[in-house]
Amino acid sequence: MIKVDGLPYWRLSGFYFLFFLTIGAFMPYWSLYLKSIGMTAEAIGILSAIVVVTKIFSSFIWGWIVDHTGKRIQVIRHTSLLSMLSFSLVLFYQDFWSLFIILFIFSIFWSAALPQIEAVTLSHLGEKSDSYTVVRIWGSISFIIAVLALGQFFDQKPIEYLLPIIIGSMLLVWLHSLTLPEITTSHEEPNDSTFRSILFKPHIISLMIVCFLVQAGHGAYYTFFSIYLEEHHYSNSFIGIAWALGVFAEVVIYIFMHRVIGRFGLRRLMILVLVLATARWLLIAWFVDNVYILLFSQCLHAATFGVYHAVAIQYIHREFKGPHQGRGQALYSSVSFGAGLALGSLISGYLWDYVGSMQTFIFAAIMSAIGVIIAWTSLKN
Repeated sequence: MIKVDGLPYWRLSGFYFLFFLTIGAFMPYWSLYLKSIGMTAEAIGILSAIVVVTKIFSSFIWGWIVDHTGKRIQVIRHTSLLSMLSFSLVLFYQDFWSLFIILFIFSIFWSAALPQIEAVTLSHLGEKSDSYTVVRIWGSISFIIAVLALGQFFDQKPIEYLLPIIIGSMLLVWLHSLTLPEITTSHEEPNDSTFRSILFKPHIISLMIVCFLVQAGHGAYYTFFSIYLEEHHYSNSFIGIAWALGVFAEVVIYIFMHRVIGRFGLRRLMILVLVLATARWLLIAWFVDNVYILLFSQCLHAATFGVYHAVAIQYIHREFKGPHQGRGQALYSSVSFGAGLALGSLISGYLWDYVGSMQTFIFAAIMSAIGVIIAWTSLKN
């Protein structure tokens, strides 16, 4: 545990733990559930994209509300409850348009909490913001627990059990949010800069494009990796192990991340992330039947998500200060986990049906390769 005065370490870590326990249930297995009720790859791509596409506007709206009211924890609590209630409607509907509407409403609320808990954590850490990963690591640990346990579970039980499991996990997220202490936030404009003036700095625009491309490359992975493995005759248990291995690698890098950033700098690390992401998607595309290469590619998740997210968070925290923190974190979430991931998921759905699974992951590699060029030429350290 890190030593920061006033840091509610276990309450913040507990929220990450439960939030990513939910994601660990949803992300690897939701597409398998949709496939089990007869959805096509195109429909799966659209329904996966809608969960993240709302972040393009909703995360930023929630960030604006928080930055102008200072009620960060209240927003987390209310939206956590509304997320659970809205998602519960999937118990009663299985047709495409009903699920589309339910997921659209659900994701508006679900997208609010994570950027704001990031801002809360970084505000508590203050000058020790490079220790962020020591708090965030518990989210990765819970993700591993979820994917491993559910992989074994769904080898024995129908995938339909996924729905009450996710709803129960969301209930725990809301209950835990009630324990989070409110943090005082200023909501006055600083004298030396406005949010708009920060946003339109050339290196910030380049950073947003890079973050967009990183997550666009991940769209195929998050939406179709489980289906890809299932089609190549891997068991649900192995699918869970593969997902868990990637996040375990992420946990390992998080332990050392504060030292890595200090030694290598943000720009060089982001370039490395994009190079390794390009390699990772190509390995998955070409060597899915080679279990050793496949597992090695999963270890690269340490870079393509772990290093990437830690570096991006540091960039945002450094550039968007004080009352701009909420909108800064929301902007990062909107551009990367919203627009980037949505576009990647949507295009992957069409490519999967009309071009092929291997070509879908090659598309992901192309997105990351473009990001290498932009990061190399335009990012500041």
